[in-house]
Amino acid sequence: QVQLVESGGGSVQSGGSLRLSCAASGYTVSSYVMAWFRRTPGKEREGVATRSSVGSTDYADSVKGRFTVSGDNVKKTVQLQMNSLKPEDTAMYYCAAATAASWGFRRQQTAYNYWGQGTQVTVSS
Repeated sequence: QVQLVESGGGSVQSGGSLRLSCAASGYTVSSYVMAWFRRTPGKEREGVATRSSVGSTDYADSVKGRFTVSGDNVKKTVQLQMNSLKPEDTAMYYCAAATAASWGFRRQQTAYNYWGQGTQVTVSS
């Protein structure tokens, strides 16, 4: 059974930093894409950052230069280092994995077949 478990959310003041982690288990494919999405009440879920199993990365324009995605292919983990946080970054953050889609589909939420439960990030002004 595939599981994605997030950790590292919390509350921070504007300008602060947080680091999210996601550990995947239960799948054995060597080629995959892992990503972070976020959702705030009343808004659509949006992609934040993506990392492939060969180390390619992609970011939403709103977080470029502030967030960094990294990972360990052997452990099947992905981290999201969030710096210079803003109140508008407040959201529930979800880890997702796509084990059957190529990098070209990384921005399509339907490409992701496994999702974590989410971890809350709150940034106060």
